[in-house]
Amino acid sequence: MMEDYEECLAIARSELTLARQSLNAEIANYPTPISGCDAQFNHLLAEREKVRRTLQTLDDAVFVPTPRSPTPNAGVESR
Repeated sequence: MMEDYEECLAIARSELTLARQSLNAEIANYPTPISGCDAQFNHLLAEREKVRRTLQTLDDAVFVPTPRSPTPNAGVESR
């Protein structure tokens, strides 16, 4: 079961990395001049940021509160 989960995460990272590369190429090849109100360019920037945040989220450690450790800095209560 854990192998399937790890494989799914690896596939997700790989696909997101490809999406980021594709967006970077599209942004790099976008015709100039770029004005501040260019909706298509701004959309590409927003999509690239969304992919970046998603990749970062996949790698972030997640704190799950439990009765023995209710906050991230509480440590572990010994009984």
